[in-house]
Amino acid sequence: MTITPNLTPNLTEVVFYDMLVNYLISMARTVEGAMNRAIDALVELESPRTQALPGEVFLTEPHVNEMEMRIDEHAIRLLRRATFSDDEMRLIVATIKITNDLERIGDLAVSLAERAVSLRAMGAVEAPEDLWPMAAAVRAMVSKSLGALIFRNAQMAMQVLESDDMVDRYRDRIFEQLLARMTEHSSRVTPGLQFVLATRHLERIADHATNIAEDIIFWVRGLDVRHGRALVLPPPEIPEVPDAPEVTENSHCFHPDVNSAV
Repeated sequence: MTITPNLTPNLTEVVFYDMLVNYLISMARTVEGAMNRAIDALVELESPRTQALPGEVFLTEPHVNEMEMRIDEHAIRLLRRATFSDDEMRLIVATIKITNDLERIGDLAVSLAERAVSLRAMGAVEAPEDLWPMAAAVRAMVSKSLGALIFRNAQMAMQVLESDDMVDRYRDRIFEQLLARMTEHSSRVTPGLQFVLATRHLERIADHATNIAEDIIFWVRGLDVRHGRALVLPPPEIPEVPDAPEVTENSHCFHPDVNSAV
């Protein structure tokens, strides 16, 4: 006779919510890996090491789509439950939004990989000077978003929001560089347009990383910081400490706590 363990409802609910977070982290890691492979293929066009990376990104996309649907199904299953706390409700709402942004980052990784394939087929092309630092900034934003998700760290998520403007500046500077090159030499128009599209993909990935960071802050702190609202996080609440009794030169004789400790 098999004995089924009698799980209490509270324990079962904890397991369900932990599963949701674990699914979300797994999807985030998969998407980050696909994005990193696509960026490597783009910034190292002439390296034999990166030649096969776009194909790996293409193969990952269906897996990411499947993970998104499974997480949404699990979140909806939790929504059907009768009761949940404010924190649990924020987690469910944030998860549904984060999975959408992760799926979009996966799609943009595919687009980046396509740009890398097209540029590699053109032979030796000159990449914009700021492409590598822009790619590094985008990597850092996605990595910090994942770290904020794993550790439920609102301050780390805040750092992601602060980096978004820097990526936009890189995009604008690269566009100006490419426009000058294409104006001077017509042979640079075709690769230049591919790089313009690539920087647009990178900028969009940064936007989705920002959305994820905003949703993590909403989940952890219950604050809506979208569109620049409440960008300065309030410090964590500290419990009030009762005022200490007035101390005089005779306090050691009359204060019962001090006398008992002597």
